[in-house]
Amino acid sequence: MSPPVPPVQRQFLDLLPSELTEFHRAQVLVLPIPLERTVSYGTGTARGPEAILWASHHVELYDREFDREPAREYGVHTLPALALPDDLEAAVEAIADATQQAVATGKFVVGLGGEHTVSVGFGRGLLRALEGPITIVQIDAHCDLRDVFEGTPYSHACVLRRLLEDPRVEQVIQLGIRSICQEEVDFLRAHSHRVALRFAEQIHAGGWADWLRSRIQGRTVYLTLDVDGLDPSVVPATGTPEPDGLTWNETLAILRLLFRHAHVVAMDCVELAPVPGLNMADYAVAKLLYKAMSYRLAGNGREA
Repeated sequence: MSPPVPPVQRQFLDLLPSELTEFHRAQVLVLPIPLERTVSYGTGTARGPEAILWASHHVELYDREFDREPAREYGVHTLPALALPDDLEAAVEAIADATQQAVATGKFVVGLGGEHTVSVGFGRGLLRALEGPITIVQIDAHCDLRDVFEGTPYSHACVLRRLLEDPRVEQVIQLGIRSICQEEVDFLRAHSHRVALRFAEQIHAGGWADWLRSRIQGRTVYLTLDVDGLDPSVVPATGTPEPDGLTWNETLAILRLLFRHAHVVAMDCVELAPVPGLNMADYAVAKLLYKAMSYRLAGNGREA
């Protein structure tokens, strides 16, 4: 287990004028969640939120796709990092409480993990704050559909299985998958009415956009973005990397389509495990999150 991480005090997109980072003015709330309890290969996800926030200080506000500085239109406020209890189930509950409170403000909430178990609490809090069903869109190298892994049902490998236990999750759409176990294959075959996926090679081949649009059109969506969904050439700093992941442009195309055709109410970004001297990964994730915020609040760029 990694040592305790000090509270995150950095502001996402530090280049923003201070008045645009104030809570009452900002339309985006960033919630750092430095959880790391069940990682099974590489370590370091507890340092992910701080690394993303620091990298965001070096992201230019001007975006050529928008031909302006879109963050000035919506503002971003960064909440203090969550201090989580030692007990994992209690930590998940604390994440759920904090997420529920953040989503209840009506702002667009972006959770920064931490390992993917963050999403169990984040998703539960989101469901408590909303009425009606939601669709979960998951960008990931792994299905995370095991029932129990390494002795705990709250493992990072069980995240979507736990969230599917709530009947208000009407469907899960998994994109970029490259690694799957027999238990997950069996679960997918038995629950094809609620879980649909496109493997990375299917995204590479094209023709996925109409399929995804038909599944998310007009729906309320929670986006969970595991950075290992991207190829290691883009984000090499992650605990369980898999080759042949989504490219930068494929990921942006998915985000453009998603934010254009669905109502994305919140998102989290998990599994960055920063490596000293490998700043490219931290920066790529920070820039990707800025893109997602802008697609949500400043209008879309090119159609997927």
